[in-house]
Order: sequence, then structure tokens, then C-alpha cells
Amino acid sequence: MSIKDFTPSRRQLLSAIGTTAGSAAAMQAMAVLGHAAESRFTGPPQLTGTRKGASVLVLGAGLAGLVAAYELNKAGYKVRLIEYQGRPGGRNWSLRGGDTHVEVGGAVQKVEFAPGNYLNPGPWRIPHHHKTLLHYCRLFNVALQPFIQMNHNAYVHQTDAFGGKPMRYKEVATDFKGHVSELMAKAINQGSLDDKVSKEDKERLLEAMRSWGVLDKDMAYTSSLKVSAQRGYDLPPGGGVGGAPTPSAVASLSDMLDSKVWNQMGFYFNYVMQTTMFQPVGGMDMVGKAFAREVDHLITYNAKVTKIAQNAKGVTVTCEDMATGAVSEAKADYCVCAIPASVLSQIEMQAGDKMLASLKAVNYSASVKTGLEFKRRFWEEDEAIYGGHSFTNQPISLISYPNYNFFKDGPAVLLGSNAGGLGGSLLGGMEPAARIEAILAQGEIIHPQYRQEFMSGVSVAWGRVPWNMGGFSRWSDEARKDHYANMIAMDGRIVLAGEHASYIGGWMEGALTSAIDAITRLHKRTQEA
Repeated sequence: MSIKDFTPSRRQLLSAIGTTAGSAAAMQAMAVLGHAAESRFTGPPQLTGTRKGASVLVLGAGLAGLVAAYELNKAGYKVRLIEYQGRPGGRNWSLRGGDTHVEVGGAVQKVEFAPGNYLNPGPWRIPHHHKTLLHYCRLFNVALQPFIQMNHNAYVHQTDAFGGKPMRYKEVATDFKGHVSELMAKAINQGSLDDKVSKEDKERLLEAMRSWGVLDKDMAYTSSLKVSAQRGYDLPPGGGVGGAPTPSAVASLSDMLDSKVWNQMGFYFNYVMQTTMFQPVGGMDMVGKAFAREVDHLITYNAKVTKIAQNAKGVTVTCEDMATGAVSEAKADYCVCAIPASVLSQIEMQAGDKMLASLKAVNYSASVKTGLEFKRRFWEEDEAIYGGHSFTNQPISLISYPNYNFFKDGPAVLLGSNAGGLGGSLLGGMEPAARIEAILAQGEIIHPQYRQEFMSGVSVAWGRVPWNMGGFSRWSDEARKDHYANMIAMDGRIVLAGEHASYIGGWMEGALTSAIDAITRLHKRTQEA
């Protein structure tokens, strides 16, 4: 399949320009679909009056399982948390030098990053309105630092635009709004909007287009020092003799349409991608580790759940010790199951047909994230890029620059791919060495320094991660309508939790809010028993 299949056509863009309101509505629709939602969190659950001796098994020590175990234990329940891996956090995970990552099929990657460098293969940023996560970060003293989203000095790259040359975001974004402003001004002056706006509003619109688009006295978008003050100069202002700036040449409207820059501009209008965002100091797994400090005594690690059974009296979970192969059983009155649906659907579970069907109804993303370590921070030193993202229509999707240790000498790690969809499937289907080679080949089109500066890399194809079998949940409208309510409903003594059981899919906030809702309903059930 051609790389062109990753992006919409020019006709689609021209249609989009005329339907701006529809685009805005689409952004709002993303919240409904669970991709960009603000949390409704108003405080931790109030679980009072716990019945003496009541017990709960929690399955999976991702954030959903961790918060469930923490709050249930705090409320007085007898809690046991069973985890497949030898660490807490689930997808809340960081890879550092000395770590080993083993994929389905047995491919082994040994992380060779220098001390202090890391990759967050799963979640990597925290929106300002994800209040539940921010609450527990404060509660557990998880230090946070800014995560830089938007960087006008980063790149936009399209294989069919500008001869395949990467362009600075500030250049193409300024030119796009300039050309569109000129077109709007022409439409107004030609009377095309006479039946839509009053004479006074037409005058205001023309004034707005002149200012917004940096148009000249003839309402045309052309190269000038004023335009260059936004898009950048060929020769920037200086001091003394020869200090006068030289304006840069604007790109044509055709180049703008080929560049599809509206995709990148729209990215920053997405509600969940707006600033301010945060990241834990030292790696995203600091969140999971902070929870584990509170509940580590409750966790049984390296235990693979093979069967979940229930009857009128309680729940029995069969586990296999990952080191010895020994099989054991764990029993409790109730069970909060926070195992991802992609894995849980393959485990024998005694539950109703509707819940079991719901687990198979939700798909998971084909996500591939890759950390590339380089000898130096060339993106800062050579190109003045400090944080933010460069976008491309190649399978890697974007390059994201580290938001910590600015100006520091020595090796540094950037995110070399955040591939999803077709790009994730293409890269995920490769063996790790071939995958990293492909990612380097795509990245060097944007940064020619890649090969000379490259040291090592590690790539996580989530479809090949044995304990998750996919990146994050992706509900279709139809599947959510038919199956979501069945997934979150208590089935006897079992209730499910996780980002897949939320309308904030793919975010840690979804996992936390889902678990809090689940244990609140479970607690109510125990009160009624």
C-alpha cells in the first residue's frame, strides 16, 4: 500500500476548509468516542461501613488494579492483588539501560541507554484536566514537570510536498492561514457572503483576515518582513552593520495543500492535546511505583491468571507461577478484574455470555513506540528544537523530543516513532532490528544527523507485548452501543476495570476512573448482601 494512504486527499481538504464548523464538531465528537475527555473526578471514593472480613481479589497491577487495591484496602477490605509481571504499573512503564524486553515469538531486545535516559513505551504525557491522575500524583508525591506539546520550530514533513523536504511548522502554519485568509477576503469582496453576513460584519471580517493572515494593502498574502516575523526570516534581524533582516519567501497555496499541514494544526486544537501537559520526573513508571509503595504488601507478582470461577459464595482464581510453573488458587468474596480485554478474552472466565461477548467486541490499537539514543542532542544544538513534536506522513507518524535535561551534554533519547493504524501494523510486523532500521531510515529524512549520531534503540510493538496484546482499546460506535454496558456491569461477583471500561480509552485517567467506579459499585453490592 502506498504511503499516500496515510493522509486525506486534496479534495478532502478543500471540503474541510468550507466546513470548519464540522471539523470543530469532530473534535468534540472525539470526547464522546473516548479519545479526548475531561475527567469528572471530584475526589477519591467514599467507601464507608465495610463489612468485617470482606475480601476482594484484584487482578492486574496496572493503574486500574493499583487504585482499586489501594482504595479497597484503605476502606478495610482484605485485598490481594495478582500481577502477571514482576513489576507494578502495567502500561505505565519505562525502559532504561539494563532492561530487557521480550516480544511474543521470543525476540529479545536489551536496552543499552545511558544512565538517566529512558523510553516511555506506553503513556507519556498527562493532560491538565486528568484530575484523578493528578490527585494521586500529589497524594503520593510524584514529582511532575512540563511536557512540551507545541513547538513552532519543529518540522512538518509530507513525502509529496516541498520536494519531500521537511519544513518548520511555523513556516507552513503561517502560510496556510495566510493563503486561506486571502481566499476568504476575496470571497467577501466578490460578494460571495452577502447573504450570510451584514455589511458591518463583512468589514470586520476583512479587518480580521488582514490581521490574522498578515495580508498586504491589496489583501494579498505575499512575502514581507511582517510575514517573516511569524514564519521566520531568510536572514534574521541582527545588530550593527548588516543587521537588517531579509524576509523569507512564502510557499504557494498548492504547496500548502500538498503539505496537509491542517492535520498538524488541528492536532493542537484537539481538546486533550492542548497545553498544559505534564510528565513524571524520571519516567512515567514513577506513577506505578508510587502506587506500589502503598500496596506492595498486597501484590503477588509473576502470577499468570489461567482461570476465573465464581459461585454464589465467592470467586476462585487459578494462577500459574511464572518462575516455577506451580499452580495455585486464590479465593475471595469478590473480584475486580483489571486485566486488559485483549488478554482477558483469552482466559477461561465463568461469566455471562454478554460480558464475555463484550471482551471480544473491543479492538486494540497497533501501536509502535521506539526510543532512539543519540550521542548528543543534535535537535537542540543544530536545529534549536526544545521539546515538542515533528510530524510526518511516513509510518513513524512523528518524532517527539525529550522534555528534560535541556542543554545537557552526552547521550539523549528521543521518541523515534509513535505509529498507529496502518503504520503501526507495518512496523509491528517487522522483527525488532528491521523495525529500528526502518524507523532510522524514515527519521533521517527529517534529521540527516540520525546515522552519524545514532547509538542504540529499543522498539515496543504493542501487538507483540504478551501481557497486553495491543496498545489501547478502540471501541467502534456500534460495538460501544451494543456491548459497553455489558462490560461494565457486575456479573455475579466479578466487575471489570481498566481504560477499556471507560470513555477515556487510551489514557491513564480512563483506567483510574473506571476502577473507582467499579469499586464504588462493588462496595454498594457488599452493603446490600
